[in-house]
Amino acid sequence: MKRKHEQFMRRCLNLASLGIGSVSPNPMVGCVIVNDGIIIGEGYHAINGGDHAEVSAIKSIKNDEISDKTILYVSLEPCAHFGKTPPCTKKIINAGIKNVVIGCKDINPVVSGKGVEELKKNNIHVTEGVLEKECIEINKRFFTFYKKRRPYVVLKWAQTKDGFLDRTRTSKKDVGVNWISAPETKSLVHKWRSEEQAILVGRNTVLYDNPSLTVREWEGKNPIRIVIDSQLQTDIKGNAFSDGAKTLILNRIESKTIDNVEYIKIPETSTKLILEELYKRGIQSVLIEGGSRTLQYFIIDRAWDEARVIVGDRYFEDGIKAPVISKVPCDSINFGEDKIFIYNRT
Repeated sequence: MKRKHEQFMRRCLNLASLGIGSVSPNPMVGCVIVNDGIIIGEGYHAINGGDHAEVSAIKSIKNDEISDKTILYVSLEPCAHFGKTPPCTKKIINAGIKNVVIGCKDINPVVSGKGVEELKKNNIHVTEGVLEKECIEINKRFFTFYKKRRPYVVLKWAQTKDGFLDRTRTSKKDVGVNWISAPETKSLVHKWRSEEQAILVGRNTVLYDNPSLTVREWEGKNPIRIVIDSQLQTDIKGNAFSDGAKTLILNRIESKTIDNVEYIKIPETSTKLILEELYKRGIQSVLIEGGSRTLQYFIIDRAWDEARVIVGDRYFEDGIKAPVISKVPCDSINFGEDKIFIYNRT
């Protein structure tokens, strides 16, 4: 039976992954309904504010297909409270389903344990912890946010084969990106952006690269742009402040809002206070794209969870050195002309 449970839970995880970038700050959840070893219905949480996975799966079947042997598999504990949608436990109970298999409990204190308790109270047999590790991993952003009280932090940069992040800029007029990675990698980076709630860069990246920090070469939602500029030296006429997305400027001068740009005054632009501010605003994940000094601060302070380092097929021979992570990569991927190294902090 364990093998069968795991087989159907893997399908739940496959379905859950379809919601990446669309459901935050909610977790990604997948659900399948099984009769006699055959899937008769399935669903996933597709968009924030829309049907939860269990509701979507139940809607996909007819009531007369449900028997005492029907099993509902779901990757995360069903909610038992009213939020943007009614409780999923109520939908399961009203559908007459008597067996529920759950991947992992919800860490959100509003939900945690209450969904399981409600199901058991209504004489539903509940099995917990099937592929628990995998079910937590798929929602690492969500679990990190509630467990560590900060966003899940992904570092990302591209460097040359000889270890440089950029050429040395000799003038403020020397603006524009010195591309290191291949053109096809740009689409992958935009996919990564679409999967996180926010994207963060330092002042110099804005001044010299003039990036848009949006999703243009991938279908998805633009992340909230965050610029670290303690003395407000950037010009909000730049691409990072366009109306394509909201921009937050973390600084030590003032708090105010101009159109889609919000200035947020904090005592100092330390990694600790930056992450505390993002946590207060409900931001569960952030992609940090540069520059070298900003990235290195997060590395030194151990304020990161994952790093993606793109090594392009180029040499600069001189310039701004890339950050250094004193760890062995856990994975590497050949992507066209580039090689991508993946690091996990823990």
